[in-house]
Amino acid sequence: MEGLSRRGAVTRQTGETDIRVELNLDGRGDFEGSSGIAFLDHLLAQLAKHGLIDLKVEAKGDLEVDGHHTVEDLGICLGQALGQALGAKEGITRYGTAFIPMDDALVMAALDVSGRPYLAYELELTVQRLGGLDAELVEEFLRALVNHSGLTLHVRKLAGRNSHHLAEALFKALGRALRQAVGRDPGAQGIPSTKGVL
Repeated sequence: MEGLSRRGAVTRQTGETDIRVELNLDGRGDFEGSSGIAFLDHLLAQLAKHGLIDLKVEAKGDLEVDGHHTVEDLGICLGQALGQALGAKEGITRYGTAFIPMDDALVMAALDVSGRPYLAYELELTVQRLGGLDAELVEEFLRALVNHSGLTLHVRKLAGRNSHHLAEALFKALGRALRQAVGRDPGAQGIPSTKGVL
């Protein structure tokens, strides 16, 4: 696994969206491009920066309807690109956990690159919108991400009331946990599972 490129690129075109996502798991944390929803771009930039993932997004969606199709399809594409970049998952740490404070907010993200998609979402956002993003679509994005990457992901609010702070802390925590989980474990041999496959 050492020296291998860990990159993924996915294009998805439907009657509702036209999306391309590229990522490099061994990047510097650079984000470029646009989803068409500025607050979602802000969250994706946090994910990239704190995950040390180079992430490029090009998205056109039917935002005149609402953001649901764009947000969900971006989650799908990011999940698929992550799966590509991880390949057989040899030599990775597999698990990652992060607790991130942001002012009043404290959010935990814990994940397992398990091959078994599961989302436990315990983070209530009490506003309807975060900028131009429907707050309920944060959960939809994460569900699409885990379903198409095979992650088990638990996110939980431990403290806080400000929805902007909670959402931003969530994506920073996700980035940090993902960085830990996909990091190379120097003591590991092969796939980190007694099954021999993830």
